[in-house]
Amino acid sequence: MSGPNPDRLDAVTDVLLREAGDLAEPVAVLDDVAGALTRVLMARGVEFRVWCDDLREEEAAVRACRDLSPTIASTPAEALADVRTVLWRLPKAVSAVEEYAELIAQHAAPDVRVFAAGRDKHLSRSMNQALASRFTNVRASLGYRKARALLADGPIPGQVTWPRSGHLDVLDLEVSAHGATFNTFRLDRGTALLASVFDRVPDADRAIDLGCGSGILASLLARQGRSVTAIDVTWSACDATRLTAEAHGLTIDVQRRDGLAHWAEPVDLIVTNPPFHIGTAKDTEPTRRLFEQVGAALADHGEFWCVYNAHLPYLAWLRDSIGPTQIVMRDRAYVLTRSAQTALPLAPVLWRSAD
Repeated sequence: MSGPNPDRLDAVTDVLLREAGDLAEPVAVLDDVAGALTRVLMARGVEFRVWCDDLREEEAAVRACRDLSPTIASTPAEALADVRTVLWRLPKAVSAVEEYAELIAQHAAPDVRVFAAGRDKHLSRSMNQALASRFTNVRASLGYRKARALLADGPIPGQVTWPRSGHLDVLDLEVSAHGATFNTFRLDRGTALLASVFDRVPDADRAIDLGCGSGILASLLARQGRSVTAIDVTWSACDATRLTAEAHGLTIDVQRRDGLAHWAEPVDLIVTNPPFHIGTAKDTEPTRRLFEQVGAALADHGEFWCVYNAHLPYLAWLRDSIGPTQIVMRDRAYVLTRSAQTALPLAPVLWRSAD
């Protein structure tokens, strides 16, 4: 078997394949990026399955194989059933490491070997501890090209504790989340700021929560009697939103899709607390594309309400992509805006205490 070529592989893919060596089949690939691992394993003729939480990475894995079709699992548990090797790009959140460790230990073969890698700057001891809670042997590889792998074997099967839920007293809402769901089941300040003005948003029958996370905003809109569509590019967010809605007997149309591209029907109300990361990397370009998609999908009389970190350059983007945009509320960390394609009546900016 020829060794990995560092000129063609990114550092994380390279270190994973170097540490794994000869692969015991079947193999599970977790959260591949740009189809890198998928492409190598397909070329080697290895029996493997792919699971990507992010739809964009799932689609990249399919594209990487060109005319061939990799086996794309519909859930992480399905990808891990009876596998003997796991090649895994570590996520940003330790809670996601915990959940995957539980699932691997529960569903993989007893002799499974786990190779989980990331860039050195994104690794932490908490990740080792999360793996050690479900594997008898955990160690770190030597660093290579500013990346390294965590190696684990000896799975300890046990109860899978994710998804989990918590009650938000301030909203009287039971919220469910997977380990990879943004902020899990907690209420972040940006979402709280946007939720605090839901009595002021337009009385539209149909609404979209764009980037739904754990389903907090979608559920609050549905409580108001609206027909709500919740959209997110990750499976963990979509499944969490479904669970949150079910806990309250709410009907929400949940769609795993990459934003609003090719959205057919004009929308009267869209709300969002958009991300500015892809995985571990800060990247605001997807948000710029989201704003362009919102501008195309918003009805003539519709409104777009957005909350974001105050240091981000979104105000100009909103005005360029959608139209007149007004700052509705802000605190020291967040700005809440209201955008439309027609002129908005002026209203005073409200300040909210940092507390």
